[in-house]
Amino acid sequence: MSEKSKYFYEPSSAFATTDSQACGEESQADCDKKFMLMAINEAHRALKLQEVPIGAVVVCAGKIIGRGHNLVETLCDATAHAEMQSITAAATTLGGKYLKGCTLYVTVEPCVMCAGALAWSQIDRVVYGAADPKRGYSRLQGQIFHPKTEVVGGVLAEECEQLMKDFFSKLR
Repeated sequence: MSEKSKYFYEPSSAFATTDSQACGEESQADCDKKFMLMAINEAHRALKLQEVPIGAVVVCAGKIIGRGHNLVETLCDATAHAEMQSITAAATTLGGKYLKGCTLYVTVEPCVMCAGALAWSQIDRVVYGAADPKRGYSRLQGQIFHPKTEVVGGVLAEECEQLMKDFFSKLR
């Protein structure tokens, strides 16, 4: 395994599915919480690398097809955000650049760069935990996501906010 590849999610065709009922018997809110917990797990992986603890997973038909966490410091790459890592992994799994029928779960509101990438991917839903009033996409006026993308904020927000607060309090 190369030095760089150990940080990236290795896609597997086992994650791809054609199941049309992504949440099964669960409510959408319960389904969102379940996958947000997976994103929080990714944030903990970032934390172990002394990265800003942001994690993301991309879900299609109830299966995780891409995951990522911040690797900005590790890779010396300002674009190595959790969302970008998970978008790349999901696109690789699906074999194409469009993420129609998919949902991104991310612990913190996407920045403008990541929101733009999500718009280009034509993802169906973006679900985030904590708002980011300083660097989040919502600081800007106007539509940044694809017009058909549904955005849901505040899922497990307290848990996501606490990860960020704890990380930055240790730096001060």
